[in-house]
Amino acid sequence: MTKRDRFRIAGLCGIIEPLVVSLFVLLAVFISPWFSWTDNALSDLGVQGSAAVVFNTGLVLGGVLTGVFATGLGKALNSSLGRVGKFIVILDAAALSAIGIFPETAGELHLYVSVAFFVLLSLYLLIFGVGFIFTHERKWGLITVILGLFSAFVWIFGWEGVAIPETLAYLAASAWSVTMGFRLFKQS
Repeated sequence: MTKRDRFRIAGLCGIIEPLVVSLFVLLAVFISPWFSWTDNALSDLGVQGSAAVVFNTGLVLGGVLTGVFATGLGKALNSSLGRVGKFIVILDAAALSAIGIFPETAGELHLYVSVAFFVLLSLYLLIFGVGFIFTHERKWGLITVILGLFSAFVWIFGWEGVAIPETLAYLAASAWSVTMGFRLFKQS
């Protein structure tokens, strides 16, 4: 496999990861008539029954795809900030898989990996955003910083359940992932 092929695969994983995770989560919601976007956390879907299998499988697959995507991010931003950002994306990929491996029934461990996922998600967006600003891709860098700030500040509103801020933060990262995935795919 050539280096070009590896970057294309990484880019493709960045494109399809949000689609795969979203599909599995929405399927779990569909088969869980009790689920409420305003009263529940998305992780409530991962506790029991067929919805749990679907939900947790989607998160584990998403973590694997994000990990592969991260391997190409060094090409997107070839700097020390890019290397730090890439490492944080790898940690975030592990946290995403860990949410599926350690559902709410795992107790506090689930809480820790869930919080880590959302904190790392905002952090890598901010790091890449600043990195792109310094490499003269100011517009893309500013958009990335805005996505990072949005994914962090969405939590400050008084939500009864956390499914909505979880979804909004994830959608911000998904938009970035798909765009970066296309950039990697085209650059290779």
